[in-house]
Amino acid sequence: MIIGIVLKKLCARVSCLLPCCERIDVWKKNRNMVNWSPVVVPLKKQSPWVQVVGHAGNFQTGNDGKLLKKYCACEQQCLQKLMEDVLQPFVPGYHGVTQRDGQDYNLMDNLLTYFESPCIMDCKMGSRTYLEEELKKACKHPQPRADMYEKMVAVDPEAPTPEERAQQAVLKTRYMQWRETLSSTATLGFRIEGIKKSDGSCNTNFKKTKHKDEVMQALEDFVDSNISILTSYQKRLKELRCELEKSDFFKTHEVVGSSLLFVHDHKGRAGVWMIDFGKTAPMPSPLTLDHRSPWVEGNREDGYLWGLDNFIDILTYMLSRH
Repeated sequence: MIIGIVLKKLCARVSCLLPCCERIDVWKKNRNMVNWSPVVVPLKKQSPWVQVVGHAGNFQTGNDGKLLKKYCACEQQCLQKLMEDVLQPFVPGYHGVTQRDGQDYNLMDNLLTYFESPCIMDCKMGSRTYLEEELKKACKHPQPRADMYEKMVAVDPEAPTPEERAQQAVLKTRYMQWRETLSSTATLGFRIEGIKKSDGSCNTNFKKTKHKDEVMQALEDFVDSNISILTSYQKRLKELRCELEKSDFFKTHEVVGSSLLFVHDHKGRAGVWMIDFGKTAPMPSPLTLDHRSPWVEGNREDGYLWGLDNFIDILTYMLSRH
């Protein structure tokens, strides 16, 4: 659900975290981390993290260790279900809907207070980041978009076709599918959205980070080659995969546009959580997903587990090199 305006989609998401335990074995003993009593840090220490990712006005901080995220009915329904699912320890604790200044917000745990000057990474999971419904709507009303053309040429001036260049516009369907081919979303089933280091430096320049060696280099930099942190992340992801394969919620939902939030600090505390469920859609009963099969329009497979498998394999390879 992290650092200034530069990280458009990273910092406010980070604030949705559950607390991280000192050691992995503590995670196992206390699977329900939502019930912990947080040591509340003054808002001045939290506010820089809350501003950075997400659109301005979408997030507010409470003074009770909670985060207010602009109300989204889809996200509310998902979080309510997740509080009763085996995935509950891997998502932000949810506390219902609240209102501030006439605006409804989903209220969830904001527990970055458990970390000291944390390093944070946001990874978008899955082999696509748009819903099938979005694609269908765009196909029904094909309208060339100048704004999407500008985004395209800003990343790759050679990407537009001669016709698109003449129109100075591209169709939304074309832009959405083109965007996924640029990064490791298409090649690995996940992509790095942004990284914020403990020294305050931010990097969101991962739109063309596509190949495994490039991803590994980014991960090495993120953890500063710390084997202990890498091991903690690998173990946490394996635990998450195990629960995902058991989860009734996961098998019955198309999970698109959701991220994994990685957080660690200089004390060796590290954790990973699932965040952002605004595009997570239920499957029509009795259909289910395996989250590993290739996506073909109509099957609604999202590639989430395929991406997670690849992520774990990369961490395992990095640890073997060390």
